[in-house]
Amino acid sequence: MRNSSHHLMTGRAGEETAAVYLRSLGYSIYAQNVRVQRDEIDIIAYDPHERVLVFAEVKTRSVQDADFSPELNITSAKKKKLQRSSRYWIAEHAFEGGYRIDVITVVGDDVADHFHAIDIDPVL
Repeated sequence: MRNSSHHLMTGRAGEETAAVYLRSLGYSIYAQNVRVQRDEIDIIAYDPHERVLVFAEVKTRSVQDADFSPELNITSAKKKKLQRSSRYWIAEHAFEGGYRIDVITVVGDDVADHFHAIDIDPVL
């Protein structure tokens, strides 16, 4: 249970670090840890520069590992879940503007990378 608790705490801390980072870029944070059916969206934000809604997936590692990057955890299945949950949220809130899905990686207490508009396979 301790590992699960530590993993959850690390993830939540990473999500907060990512939210602070997005705010520093001028983004407005609309919501964090949003349940959408059986999925979760880590951060929903608005990018005022591109005028789009951003659904951000945050991947966190507590320490840097030269052989592994957090973004490697974004599998094809995870991408489909991100797209499904984003589209569901948009439909539920009758949002009519543009959107994108980003991945933010956090290592320790710092944002390591911010991947804009990740490639998503078409949902059939």
